[in-house]
Amino acid sequence: MSSAAVPDQSPRPVRFGILGCAAIARKLARAMLLAPGAAVAAVGSRSEVKARLFAADNGLDVATTRLHGSYDALLDDPDIDAVYMPLPTSLHVRWATAAAARGKHVLLEKPTALCAADLDTILAACDTAGVQFMDSTMWMHHPRTAKMRETVDNKDAIGDIRTINSVFSFRANEDFLQNDIRVKPGLDALGALGDAGWYCIRAILWAVDYELPKTVIALRDPVKNQAGVLLACGATLYWSDGKTATFSCSFLTNLTMDITLVGTNGTVYVTDFVIPYEEKSAEFQVASKSNFAELHVGWDPLPSKHVVATDLPQEALMVQEFARLVQNIRDAGGKPEGKWPAITRKTQLVLDAVKASIDKGSAPVEVAS
Repeated sequence: MSSAAVPDQSPRPVRFGILGCAAIARKLARAMLLAPGAAVAAVGSRSEVKARLFAADNGLDVATTRLHGSYDALLDDPDIDAVYMPLPTSLHVRWATAAAARGKHVLLEKPTALCAADLDTILAACDTAGVQFMDSTMWMHHPRTAKMRETVDNKDAIGDIRTINSVFSFRANEDFLQNDIRVKPGLDALGALGDAGWYCIRAILWAVDYELPKTVIALRDPVKNQAGVLLACGATLYWSDGKTATFSCSFLTNLTMDITLVGTNGTVYVTDFVIPYEEKSAEFQVASKSNFAELHVGWDPLPSKHVVATDLPQEALMVQEFARLVQNIRDAGGKPEGKWPAITRKTQLVLDAVKASIDKGSAPVEVAS
């Protein structure tokens, strides 16, 4: 009885091109090496020398990774399925639409656009081309996030979310504050709001199952640099049913990544929601049906701690999920998953309203639908 070799039934890896060699691209290059179903096929930069240095510095095989000395050359590469794009926000419309027009699936760094109108141009190009769009908000893909979703949806334990508070800040050094693209009006004009506030807004929307607020009011006296780019700001979001959320984001204060969800029956606390303290596990705390201990000397019951382990870091899980969606389109004739562009657009709409309120001296601004 002969034993013929069983052919490999696993799908072909999604071949990524990295369009631009920004610092964050190093993290994604590593993620693509770790993620099942993904491979780095090419790197494109404004010079082939820079692309070659990036590949060598990040563990990519320079003998098999194609190195392109222009963005157009990478997009014209027929052996690339998808592009990861860590370019300055001001360049997203031009290059994301160009990628879609060439049939490349688009994993786009956040903030995805300077305004919702620009984002709509990108999403329309992806829709016309039938390619998958996803922004690179990595914490969305950590298994902790799914576990927290189960907790938040437990009405007995948490009840109805009524108040949300979020902070994302880090203390940037002087070189960053003078030279980083995130403080340059011609490159990333949204500053701290686009870079750090994006995460806070996404987390708030995630907590309320992406129900848009009715109105936003920016916190007064945001901090700007001499070029007018935001270094620190925040806002309060208001829903028609009375729930509220407040966030603060900053380049000027200690590294903090908090989200607190206060419900009628319980509270969820996370102190590292953007980047977990450790790659292999992440935790959150839940206080449910809390009360004062006798004589008001403590809490009863105490909050519970929930630890969620993961074999892959959240950025690799994001790449894995994006690759799965691309494989479904490429290999099985599937359609792009509409959930991800819809979530991106809602985040952008709220961000736009916060920016408008800042520009109007903290006047109330209604969120566009």
